[in-house]
Amino acid sequence: MSGGGTVDRPHPTDEQLASMSDEELVTLGLELDDVELAYRRERWPVKGTKAEKRAERSVAAWFVLAGIASLAFVGIYLFWPWEYEPWGSDRNMLYTLYTPLLGLTMGLGILGLGVGVIAYSKKFVPDETAVQQRHTGGSSEVDKKTTVALLGDSMESIGIGRRSLIKRSLGFGAGALGIMAIMPLGGLVKNPWKGGADAALWTSGWTPRNNETIYLRRSTGRSHDVELIRPGDLDAGAMETVFPFRESERGNDEALSSALRESDNPVMLIRLRPADGNRVVKRAGQEDFNYGDYYAYSKICTHAGCPTSLYEQQSNRILCPCHQSQFDVLTYAKPIFGPAARALPQLPITVNDEGYLVAKGNFIESIGPAFWERKS
Repeated sequence: MSGGGTVDRPHPTDEQLASMSDEELVTLGLELDDVELAYRRERWPVKGTKAEKRAERSVAAWFVLAGIASLAFVGIYLFWPWEYEPWGSDRNMLYTLYTPLLGLTMGLGILGLGVGVIAYSKKFVPDETAVQQRHTGGSSEVDKKTTVALLGDSMESIGIGRRSLIKRSLGFGAGALGIMAIMPLGGLVKNPWKGGADAALWTSGWTPRNNETIYLRRSTGRSHDVELIRPGDLDAGAMETVFPFRESERGNDEALSSALRESDNPVMLIRLRPADGNRVVKRAGQEDFNYGDYYAYSKICTHAGCPTSLYEQQSNRILCPCHQSQFDVLTYAKPIFGPAARALPQLPITVNDEGYLVAKGNFIESIGPAFWERKS
């Protein structure tokens, strides 16, 4: 602004400023700020022509599209069938379309608002070139008054105040887009502790039910293909992702698929090399959670819930690819690098009478990132 400027013009008094019109304040502000208006062309020198009305309707159409698409997103988010349906069921197609429709309507909402704003600036904002000298220092009272007048003149120049169709459509589009933006937060409003001890935060697919044996199962890419794991199936130094399986689920495609898809079910089954097994430091209270050289840890990072899917055999480290947290397998998978602050929960495992690896129980701590009620 004009503080430190070079224009040699006496500043008007407060009384003179109060008596000036907006046009006079705009002229004064330009002079005091050393602004030279090199070029200016009104988009519509003649107001209210049919061409101007057509341009106004075209801009409004983009804002209306943004509003309709955003409201469609809200409707789909709230009412479209989103729960998993197995292949071949009548509602599988609706379930399959849920995420693409959310992406399509969100994209159209953002696109409509963005194109509408750009179209308005192209069609209605005056084409102007101005040159201003750089000034230093704070703003005087004159600068504050003239700046307000300049902003008011800008609003008058672009004509948004007299274009009620565009104002209403912009309000509709931007408002609906705002509702669309906050809708995904609805999941946070739901009570994640509903159910007490059986709430989702405390349970997983490894939680015992009816004293039924929970086997460690590998994923073959086909939910109905159940392949259990014996101790000799992994080489020393190997790691494999395993999932829970109960005999009561055999033949139930929906239950089998759900066990593979639930976000807190993946577990890393690691078989240490004999030399490394002798160097293991076990966590207090979890001394018997392993079976020989076999250790099982949750695959969900305790930082942000990413899959810790990388295992470095030589250093015995588990790596999270999202934010580079590293966990030491030889020291109860505690974090040794990166933002994660908690060790990966360890699943207690053993071998049953049939010779298969099974879980001895659920994790003794909650899986994934921290939350207020977490004890560890």
